[in-house]
Amino acid sequence: MTLEFKTSRRRFLQATGATGAVAATGIGLSGGTLAPASAQQAASAAGTATVVNKNICHQCPARCGIDVYTTGGKVHAIYGNPDHPIANGKLCPKGHLGTYILYDPDRFKGPMKRTNPNKGRDQDPKFVPISWDEALNTVAARLQALRDKGESHRFTLAFGRGWGASCAGLLGTFGKLYGSPNIGLGHSSMCSDGSKKAKHATDGNKDYNSYDYLNTNYILNFGAGFLEAFRPYNNNLQVWGHLRTKSPRARVTVVDVRLTTTGAAADRLVMIKPATDGAFALAIAHVILTEGLWERDFVGDFADPAMKFEAGKTLAADSFKEKWVSGLIEWWNAVVKDATPEWASKITTLTVKEIVTVAREFGSTRPAMALFERGPTAHTNGVHTGMAIHALNALVGSLFAKGGLAYQMGPAYGSLDVKSDDFLDDYAKAPERKKPRMDLVGSAEWPMADNQLQGVAKHHLAGNPYKIDTMMFYLTSPIFSAPGCKDWETALKDIFVIDTSPFPGETSVFADLVLPDHTYLERLQDAPTYPFQGYPLAQLRTPAVKPVHDTKVFGDILIEIGKRMKGPMGDYYKAVGNTENVVKALAKGFEKSPGDNGVNSFETWVQKGVWYKKPYHWRQVRGEFYEWDGTAYAKKMDAEEVKKKLLKTPSGKFEFKSGLMEAKADFVTAKVGIPAERVGFPQWFEAKHTGGGDLHVVTPKSSAHAEGRSANTPWAINIYQPTSGGRTQNLMEIHPEAAKKRNIADGDKVRVKSSIGTISATARYYAGLRPDTIVLPFGFGHWAYGRWAKGRGSGNVSEVTENVSDPISGLACYYTGKVTVEKA
Repeated sequence: MTLEFKTSRRRFLQATGATGAVAATGIGLSGGTLAPASAQQAASAAGTATVVNKNICHQCPARCGIDVYTTGGKVHAIYGNPDHPIANGKLCPKGHLGTYILYDPDRFKGPMKRTNPNKGRDQDPKFVPISWDEALNTVAARLQALRDKGESHRFTLAFGRGWGASCAGLLGTFGKLYGSPNIGLGHSSMCSDGSKKAKHATDGNKDYNSYDYLNTNYILNFGAGFLEAFRPYNNNLQVWGHLRTKSPRARVTVVDVRLTTTGAAADRLVMIKPATDGAFALAIAHVILTEGLWERDFVGDFADPAMKFEAGKTLAADSFKEKWVSGLIEWWNAVVKDATPEWASKITTLTVKEIVTVAREFGSTRPAMALFERGPTAHTNGVHTGMAIHALNALVGSLFAKGGLAYQMGPAYGSLDVKSDDFLDDYAKAPERKKPRMDLVGSAEWPMADNQLQGVAKHHLAGNPYKIDTMMFYLTSPIFSAPGCKDWETALKDIFVIDTSPFPGETSVFADLVLPDHTYLERLQDAPTYPFQGYPLAQLRTPAVKPVHDTKVFGDILIEIGKRMKGPMGDYYKAVGNTENVVKALAKGFEKSPGDNGVNSFETWVQKGVWYKKPYHWRQVRGEFYEWDGTAYAKKMDAEEVKKKLLKTPSGKFEFKSGLMEAKADFVTAKVGIPAERVGFPQWFEAKHTGGGDLHVVTPKSSAHAEGRSANTPWAINIYQPTSGGRTQNLMEIHPEAAKKRNIADGDKVRVKSSIGTISATARYYAGLRPDTIVLPFGFGHWAYGRWAKGRGSGNVSEVTENVSDPISGLACYYTGKVTVEKA
């Protein structure tokens, strides 16, 4: 199914509400006084001046620089920082929500201790306030007791979007000194680990891409909400107008299961059957090769110019002279020669004409890029699907090219004078202390995954590899957001739970202690950029006001716990002091590498709010790699330099036959059923759909989603479902054809059932959706989290999402479930 559009800019803005996305927004509310102090800030606290503090938005991972305006010590407006390369003075629709978060009336006012020994969804914790000394001493004593018994591994700390060396970056050192492999179990396995693993397998970089959108002429977008939530969302909105008005005008094709804002604004929307993106990508590769559209300067060419790729016909391996790719002919012979548009049409439900048209457009346009993240990879065939999509970038030579994609450089940070390795005691050094991780990453079950946070609850319940004693949560709440989330309700009943959220969320209902973090407008915190345009960039969050309540920044919570530990570990954290010392040490690196905006110290970083140094250091030009020499891309790189810095695979090339996958061939074969000799190839095989139903269910993000944190924000609630108009209830988008077959009318109450549970929703007819798919927004169905979130909507979609993961990357298969829908 393909939809093509000729939409005016005015009509697009009217339809999507995007006019608000590019406008700075301010809201007047109350708050505290400014910190750190200055004469100007003191005047502001007295109500005689307006002060602007540099900060970073925390509504999504984009990390846009913001200017926070305060008068009388109260925040009254938030605008995009005009000197920040991502924000450029602008904000997305979520940008002003920091005021709601700062002044949320339901925030914890300080540390709290549970007095009700019973735990459950409907149990009142009966919290009582305690001092920070009591709270920190309680945690430190508990951790010390575990360590004294040789059970430090039974302390687990899970985190989400913590960012920066001054917060989440402290976790690795804490775990090393304390002696637990479970300090810093990340939420990436519930985000986009599938795409990172696909890129790691093919080009050797285990990361998200940076993109040169400004110079591209074609975007083939597999399921990324470019104009809804794809990062950096704010900058995407800015660059969209450039893409669509420059000469030549960039063409955009969107591959999705429903009509999205991005799809409506694109040249073409291709509505594909869920979990079949890999088959489509392979057919595109087939057309590119059979029609001679590949980029010869990067890929290579036949030794005999008369030779060509022909459907169904094998080729001799030595017939093709590869340049920066490896295994092309083997991939062709094993997979692509038979991946014809006709073959893919039967799998994807797209027509042959649609497939060929997209393939020819993409293959004949330079520069072009294929982008994807969680959408196509949140299935049991996710990594190989991602490999197939990323292979298209190699075929058209977009890797490290102008208008193509690359990888993000890190900032020129300095380091602390105090070295953690000097504070390792015999306990921390002892090899017998090396226990398996609680998420089983690195074990025979998950040898290729980086995280598997969604599996921790069931592992604890089974005592595999052991039972957790104490668990701390920082910026993550799998009890609400993880697939099969009810397992966490059972697991946390017999774990000592420490929650650091400022808000009374579901985790806090089971918490024994609450150690509330600052909100982001109250913090001092560094944050290197989420992958953007490749060049190094690091922003700084400075407090706009003094803490409204008796809270602490998470980095200082961790450091203060460390200070209370016995022996060298305590000595280390006493030497570190606090997060301000950490941030100042990071800024020392800017003295030797000043930013383009003059940032060369902590003081100038505070003043500007961002350090960056353009350009990206490497560029591939017509099959040759060059390094920036200070004035131009003039330093030619040899093969060894390319392998070390850019194409980090075993071969030093883009691998159509992945060495990474072949090294784990027995495991991959056992898990997904691919013959061992084929595991290294980008390919498609059918995903295993869970749930037992007949309708696919997807939970896409909207522009107000804010990674789920906006559920207690009234303004965001009102635009949470922009297409369907949902406000205080779940609106389940369903195609009218599918609804009528089930005797469901528009507006009917329905039950959504899977093999693990049932939730309620309200049906909303939406013809811009595949008839075999429904859409349910994530973020409804809270049973805690504050007055506006609790009880809004009648079901959390995580309660009908089975806890199944891609066996290679460990990514939670949020989009692979199938449900039944019936009239209530």
